[in-house]
Amino acid sequence: MNVARPVIIAGNWKMNTTPATAGGLAADIAAATKVEGVTRVICSPYVCLRAVREALQGTDVEVGAQNVHAEQAGAYTGEISAQMLVGLADWSIVGHSERRRDQGEDDVLVAHKIVRCLEAGLRPILCVGEQLEEREQGRAESTVRSQLEATIAEVRRLGRDLPADLVIAYEPVWAIGTGRTARGSDAATMAQAIRKVLTESDIDAESIPVLYGGSVTSAAIDEFLNEPDIDGALVGGASLKIDEMAGIVARAGMTAQARSSATAGAA
Repeated sequence: MNVARPVIIAGNWKMNTTPATAGGLAADIAAATKVEGVTRVICSPYVCLRAVREALQGTDVEVGAQNVHAEQAGAYTGEISAQMLVGLADWSIVGHSERRRDQGEDDVLVAHKIVRCLEAGLRPILCVGEQLEEREQGRAESTVRSQLEATIAEVRRLGRDLPADLVIAYEPVWAIGTGRTARGSDAATMAQAIRKVLTESDIDAESIPVLYGGSVTSAAIDEFLNEPDIDGALVGGASLKIDEMAGIVARAGMTAQARSSATAGAA
């Protein structure tokens, strides 16, 4: 276990809440998840960012966006650039499986979004993961490897390196809203594969947190956080439920405490 990595719980509200309801929900989640050692992030819809940020003032819960555009500015009707989010968010999800599926986003486009996050000072959560068909054909690891390698190559082609504060979320797409479940061992194996790709690309893989994101609930989170290679979770539907988030963060706090104790013991 690398105890230096932070434990992160990021909630992705997707296309839920309104400016009238988001602030209250964010404040209630912040109050219910006061757990030492856990980095908490709420990724709300764009239109709710200001309300969420204002509601979280005075707490240590951070605010994230769910996406950024791949360009700095231009004739892209309805889109939001990274620079527009400065002062509203500190994080952004990039390459979420739903955007890859619904908007046809590929690894090259995702790489451009990472660069935009770098320019705007946003901390990116890069999502990678395989479809059911790819897993059944034994191509889960090669799919994720390909996604990462292509993203890294494009970021470097643009003259940049991956952000030092990058977070990677492994999303087994086949386990999201399907009733099928991934195991902690599945996620751990993929986290190890992710770090292998990073190491082969001369990136300090041990410093980069890897989250699990696949229909995360308070009942299931224990299995994933028991894995030393998993550093938290990207939470979808459960992040809209105060009790669920309280349970997930409480369990994450146990992981954070164990890692802190291990660090102290090794000193």
